Formats: sequence, C-alpha cells, structure tokens
Amino acid sequence: MRTLARGTRRLRAALTVVALAAVAACGSDHPITAPPGAARTPCGTVTIAVNPWVGYEANVAVVSYLLKQQLGCAVVEKDLTEDQSWAGLATGEVDVILENWGHDDLKKTYIDDKKVAVELGLTGNKGVIGWYVPPWMAETHPDIVKWKNLNDYAELFRTPASGAKGQLLGGDPSFVTNDAALIKNLKLDYTVVYAGSEDALIAAFRKAQAKRQPLIGYFYTPQWLLSEIKLVHIPLPLYKPGCDADPKTVACDYQPYDLDKVARKAFAESGSPAADLIKNFQWTNEDQNKVARDITVGKMSRDQAAKRWLDAHQETWQGWLPER
Repeated sequence: MRTLARGTRRLRAALTVVALAAVAACGSDHPITAPPGAARTPCGTVTIAVNPWVGYEANVAVVSYLLKQQLGCAVVEKDLTEDQSWAGLATGEVDVILENWGHDDLKKTYIDDKKVAVELGLTGNKGVIGWYVPPWMAETHPDIVKWKNLNDYAELFRTPASGAKGQLLGGDPSFVTNDAALIKNLKLDYTVVYAGSEDALIAAFRKAQAKRQPLIGYFYTPQWLLSEIKLVHIPLPLYKPGCDADPKTVACDYQPYDLDKVARKAFAESGSPAADLIKNFQWTNEDQNKVARDITVGKMSRDQAAKRWLDAHQETWQGWLPER
C-alpha cells in the first residue's frame, strides 16, 4: 500500500504445490494471450510479494487459491515491504506485486528505465489515504473535521509519546506517508508517533471508539475496519496533480489511487497461464474487505477465507481464468 523499505525485514516463503483440479471453467470475456512467439507454458512456480497490510493479504489469498486449485501452480509467498518487492522484480525473486499504490518513482526506475517490470492492469480497488478520527469525536466536536481547527484540539491529543504536541498516530513505520511534512507545512502543533503495524493501528482506533478516547491517525481504504467503525476522514487541502511532487514541501491531501498490479516482465511475457489469471483478476473494495475481515476477525486461514469468497462469487472469478 504504502511501504518504503526501512531496515531489512525477514523474508518468509511458504511453498505449496497442489494437484491440478479437474474443473471446467469459463473463458474470460477479454482473453489475454501470450505475446507473439511465446507458446502457452505449464504454470510452474509463481512467486508473489506479500506486503504488510491485510487488504493485500486478501488479494494474495484469493489469487493464490485459484493459481493452486485451478491452474496447478506452485505458489511461493514472500513477506516484503513495497521497495523490497520492486527490487525483487529486478532480481527475479518476485514475479508479481498484487496491489501497488502509485509509486511513480518506482515505476520509472523498474518499468521505464530498467525495463524489468510491466503494469499488469487494475485491481478494481480504489485507494484513499488520509487522517481519521473515531466517530464519537466527530459527533462531540463537529468542527474537528476541518483541518484548520486541528491546532485548537492539539492538547486533547497529547500523549507521553508526543510530549507537548498532539499525537498523530501512524501505522507501520515502513508505510509511505507525508504526515511529518504535512504537519510542518500546514503549521500544525502535532508530531507523528508510530503504532508499529496495521494491527496496532486498528486496535488503537477500536479502543478509542469503545472507550471514547481522543485519537487522530493515519488510515486508509480499502480496509475492513471501516465496515465496523465509520471512521471520519478529515480532508486536507485539495490534492492536485503534482502538489506532492516534493515530499519536503507537500501541503495537500493524499492522492486518490486506482490500485494496480505490477509483474516481472519476463514472467508477464512467459506464456504462463498464471500471468493471464493475475492480469484478469479484478474486484471491489467490498470484496477485498470481506476476505480481509474473515482473515483478521474470523481468524480464518488464507485458503479458508478465499474459498468462502470464491464459493459465493463463481461467476466473477471464472471470468479471470485464462483460455485453456
């Protein structure tokens, strides 16, 4: 979603090989074929980057399940930050990134300049990053939803970690964020304090709403929590293309994203049916949130959560399958 590499994260790879299921499937309305001269090949092994937020994990769950059950692929899943994932496309250690949040700089490096990666179509998800408060705060303090009023409430958000300033809670320290620059450039009396992970960020918002505790923090959609707690977004100065070009001077809201997929060029052009399925893969924020909630709240395994969604949406996923 949003991660820049800060330090080295431990890579975990789980390799699962499942026999090809004998299931007749419908072809896509928009069949994708291998490039001229590339023959259709057996699926073989597909290596998927897994970035550290559960919405991405939901994508992995559904795509991996179909690759294994429908195409007989072996799937390797690697836990990586976004920067590490892009670097893996260059080294051949990663075949595909299933949810890319913009990253025009990385696209220029790996797609335009190095020519080792290619765009592989939209996921269908709409990504929005921003600052949020729990609903009780917006009800009790209606004017808090205007960013120009935030300094009036800075004292309310002070914590031991933020000292004399108001605390703006961040998530995983590796998430891409403009928050520190926004605070400085909008002249807000706040400082960023990191929760440490997406799970910790979610827990903080749930606690703040349940116990009516003050909290303002970085959050985003798609995210299953928003179906449980209607967090209130605080709009910042309107985003315009280029207003965030310089991270040091940015003073506008986050860019809205049409999330997309990125693949290793050699994989995308290999003739593998896996590349076709991944290119066809497209669903909604609601779809992703259902699978993500089953994984997080329902404590289901990825395969269990994927199967539950796939069983209820056969017409959708059958359209993702490559022509046989």
